[in-house]
Amino acid sequence: MYLIGYDIGSSSVKAALLDADTGVCVATATSPAQEMPMQAPQAGWAEQDPERWWQEVQHATRLLHQQQPFDGHTVAGIGIAYQMHGLVCVDKDEQVLRPSIIWCDSRAVSIGNKAFAQLGQEYCLEHLLNSPGNFTASKLRWVQENEPALYERIDKIMLPGDFIAMRLTGEACTTVSGLSEGIFWDFAAGSVSQPLLDFYKIDRSLLSTIVPTFGIQGRLTEAAARLLGLAPGIPVTYRAGDQPNNAFSLNVLQPGEAATTAGTSGVVYAVHDQIAFDEESRVNTFVHVNNETGTGIRNGVLMCLNGTGILNSWLRSMTGSLPYAEMNTLAAKAPAGSAGLRIYPFGNGAERILANKDGGASIQNLQFNIHQKEHLLRAAQEGIVFALRYGVDIMTQMQMNIQRVRAGHANMFLSPLFRQVFANTLNVVIELYNTDGAQGAARAAGVGAGCYGVADAFKGMECIATVEPDAGQAQYQEIYAAWLEGMQ
Repeated sequence: MYLIGYDIGSSSVKAALLDADTGVCVATATSPAQEMPMQAPQAGWAEQDPERWWQEVQHATRLLHQQQPFDGHTVAGIGIAYQMHGLVCVDKDEQVLRPSIIWCDSRAVSIGNKAFAQLGQEYCLEHLLNSPGNFTASKLRWVQENEPALYERIDKIMLPGDFIAMRLTGEACTTVSGLSEGIFWDFAAGSVSQPLLDFYKIDRSLLSTIVPTFGIQGRLTEAAARLLGLAPGIPVTYRAGDQPNNAFSLNVLQPGEAATTAGTSGVVYAVHDQIAFDEESRVNTFVHVNNETGTGIRNGVLMCLNGTGILNSWLRSMTGSLPYAEMNTLAAKAPAGSAGLRIYPFGNGAERILANKDGGASIQNLQFNIHQKEHLLRAAQEGIVFALRYGVDIMTQMQMNIQRVRAGHANMFLSPLFRQVFANTLNVVIELYNTDGAQGAARAAGVGAGCYGVADAFKGMECIATVEPDAGQAQYQEIYAAWLEGMQ
């Protein structure tokens, strides 16, 4: 039997086919070959067409069939991971009404700030564990205020993964974890937050039915099965936002364990067994994927840096479209600290760790007669790590002690330089695994389909490298301190 996992990112859709018995990934696919664009009709906006995600799911599935021919009847379950915090609006015929307002869109910041003040910080932090900020609920309020005629046509709102699940099964549903990432969930009451809905004048009927994170959430329709070359009736048995799913992918499920990723955005995500929040909501607490499994409170505390891989991608386009591997090699030729060159990677919308300010990226200390391409490339990698450290320091203030993190051997963690700077600056040990979000979604689908329990979901996954702080650690503490001064 096989398991299929999809990871619906903002750059691409990844798909993985796993052998359910061995846990070995037998085929992977990414679609499209080039990164999907984000539309920015105005400064600070970021949108994508949800139907484009669905088209790429279809193409990625066809690529799986080409790599590893398999009978669609042998698929035991499908899992979905997805870019968090996006808003998808559909009408009663399940047709998309407008482009999705995605995770890095900043238009609703002022709406969320107003809610934080008027609902009250005490209620928001003690019940929602977050400011409504720039999250899905605030984005929906923006649509209500600015596109009232369209708003009246909305039958259901959903997160990106909910939309893909609906295209697969024909059913609109969501999870508690998903509602928490949209800032719809009241942790204290254990239900959807009625005070938030009342404040935003959102009718509860717009929210989808709640289903468990693991378990049968719907079955593949005949129409979807034909498009994917699969069999009708295959169950969708798991869905989660990309960062909770990345943590699951890396077997980060217990208090004190932490995962990190550096794709379009950069994240450090740690599991906590307490109801905890940052007073300024610069890092955010959501329901983790295993919170419903009888293990006690399992929340995920997430710090997110929007401008991570997208900075590297921008530099690539500015420097002649070098292969990323060549960029990494070139960056390693520059000295530690990039000869004083500093990059502040805050150029992809409002940054939560900066209290939802959108100050743009900046370069400091550029000297035309000193700095070359390699300095710029290294300064970018260092600046990303330093910004991640800045966020982790906030998590430390929440009594979270992160000493070891797990990451997939992918994206910016493919760079030996990036890995070592990360270990030295954060003073942590990094464990790199042969996995990614799509494989994690497939493993989780196996749990949801009853193929095995959580403890058995990680067979076939291996730690392929460990990176520890080295002799450069003390130097990087000084370089980081200088970078931090430049933020003032």
